[in-house]
Amino acid sequence: MRIGLLGGAFNPPHEGHLKLARLALEHLALDELRFIPTAISPHKPDPGGPDVHVRLRLLSEALKGLDGRCRVESIEVERGGASYTVDTLESLSGREPGNAWILIMGSDQLPGLPSWCRVERIFELASAAVALRPGAPFLVPHVPGIHSSPTWSGKPGELVALPATGLDLASTDLRERLRATALEDPGGVPPQVLGTIRSENLYR
Repeated sequence: MRIGLLGGAFNPPHEGHLKLARLALEHLALDELRFIPTAISPHKPDPGGPDVHVRLRLLSEALKGLDGRCRVESIEVERGGASYTVDTLESLSGREPGNAWILIMGSDQLPGLPSWCRVERIFELASAAVALRPGAPFLVPHVPGIHSSPTWSGKPGELVALPATGLDLASTDLRERLRATALEDPGGVPPQVLGTIRSENLYR
């Protein structure tokens, strides 16, 4: 199976995440796309907000009505602690041998890729598909074993470009807008997610 992996804090999940998923499904011939919420991000300080189990529930709400190939993968939440991509890939590869894996990300993540834990091992196990974000060009990072490719063959080590999402959304900005008002729609949050946030008084 060809499986896309879209990781993040999803704090909160927003339309940018969903558009990125749609682009990946459209351009990568995926059999499945898994959203993987982090337990604790090793790259960012704790921004506050709901705990990981609430974020997991919000993400499940966000995926309602999306393509049936999409689902939530809770492996990092179940493992707990800092969520390192290499650990997740090794666990998934051991659990499901024979699958082909591709990470789905924005181009703003490319400059930091060489600093990821055991990054060479990551690209022995998976490829990456990168959607353009404003101010972040598609630049192949200096990582041994990685190379640009026009399409994903299913083999590891390939870096494939996706179109831009056209949505300049960031969870940080959305959290600030949600804290600022209890009534106005902050824009970019799926209605079912916003309904849960309002009814449970989250991000206040």
